[in-house]
Amino acid sequence: MSPILGIWASQNYSRVAPDTGAMFPLGMVQVGSGGAANVTFSSIPSTYTHLQIRWISRDSAADTGVQNVVASFNSDTTYTNYRTHYITGDGSSASAGDLQLSGLYASAGLNVSNNATANIFGVGIIDILDYKNTNKYKTVRTLTGIDLNGSGGQVRLASSLWMNTAAISNIVLNVRSSGNFTQYSQFALYGIKGA
Repeated sequence: MSPILGIWASQNYSRVAPDTGAMFPLGMVQVGSGGAANVTFSSIPSTYTHLQIRWISRDSAADTGVQNVVASFNSDTTYTNYRTHYITGDGSSASAGDLQLSGLYASAGLNVSNNATANIFGVGIIDILDYKNTNKYKTVRTLTGIDLNGSGGQVRLASSLWMNTAAISNIVLNVRSSGNFTQYSQFALYGIKGA
């Protein structure tokens, strides 16, 4: 039976679809010494299937904890057009819920505030699925985490909905509090050809 499987496999090998999941860098922002109130990716081409943003950040809010990083699309800052569900854990307990609050758009993750331990940044990966499909609302999936060097930490998985069928051509990221992104925060946008 092995020779038959070997022949079948060799005959079909050339018909295996190529890997279309490759990621292509579309832009990167590194925040300078003056900080930044927001990070914007504009004129996003419609030649990909999905988008992904990978980031590390810290903010200037006078707080020892964490702040929400949020994303708005195509200049839409009507918070009722966004909805987020999440699950968060800190190593000893977990919580889950849904959010639709003023200033809270699509969840982009958690970052570390200014009065927390120095030189610690939050990290996150944001997947924006089917961003150019004009037949459906847009879904955003976020995995994020922070470690406050012994004084706490969190991991969060969130799913957000933008209730709009427009293709996404512009993304603005900001801290939901009054804080700005601080120096060395970095955000990289990728286009993904397939899933």
